Amino acid sequence: MAIHYPNGGLFTTKNSASKKSRANNTIYGKRGMSLEDEINESNKYYLSAGIAVIHKKPTPIQIVDVYYPKRSAAVIKKAYFKQASTTDYNGVYRGHYLDFEAKETKNKTSFPLSNFHAHQIKHMKACQDQAGICFTIVKFVTTDQVFLMPANILFDYWDAQATGRKSIPKAVIERDGFEIDYALRPRIPYLNYVDLLLEK
Repeated sequence: MAIHYPNGGLFTTKNSASKKSRANNTIYGKRGMSLEDEINESNKYYLSAGIAVIHKKPTPIQIVDVYYPKRSAAVIKKAYFKQASTTDYNGVYRGHYLDFEAKETKNKTSFPLSNFHAHQIKHMKACQDQAGICFTIVKFVTTDQVFLMPANILFDYWDAQATGRKSIPKAVIERDGFEIDYALRPRIPYLNYVDLLLEK
């Protein structure tokens, strides 16, 4: 029996097999997630599996105006940041303190230093001076590549930017950092690469 598409085209098993093959080779889940969402999901897995305790730091705000449309609900109308935030995430893994940033860029060949603020660099340096493990998880959005970039790479380029370039070449991150392969559980298995930092 011949089967036709709504536009009149003939359905064939060849087309079906081709589509099925492409479907089997493509992971459609999680498309459009931000890097922060992916890390948050990964951290939930690490916590539930008893592997690590890592959380996103809340940004402290001061609420100055609240509207109550009804007694059981409140809407914040005006607020401001109480202080500059430090880094995005911190926690404990294998007895080590972790402190790191998560950054995305649409640049194809470099990571702009303008993504950071001086107080964040100062904070990460202070943590590392106390034997904390500091790094940045960088996502190149255009190529959908994620890297764990050790803090020393960031520090070197940050300290030299007054007389040097204003970005970190992607080639340096590829060479001296670690490319993180996506997985199912966790989505971004970045602690596998923290293990490599600890080995050093």
